[in-house]
Amino acid sequence: MKKKKKSLQLCLATLTVVFGCVLIGAAFLVPPQGVIDPTVLAAFGEILTFAGALTGMKAMEN
Repeated sequence: MKKKKKSLQLCLATLTVVFGCVLIGAAFLVPPQGVIDPTVLAAFGEILTFAGALTGMKAMEN
C-alpha cells in the first residue's frame, strides 16, 4: 500500500510540474507576447512547492 501511495504522489507531482510548465509556455502566447507576468511566476513557484510537498520534501530542514 505504501509503494502505491508513493507512486501516486510522484505521478501527481509530475503532473503539477507539467501543468506549471504549460502555464509558463502559455504566457508566451498571450498578449503581450514574450512577457511573463509576475503572477505567472508566483503561480509556478506555488506549483513547484506543492509538488515538493507531495514528494515529501520539507521547506526548511536543520
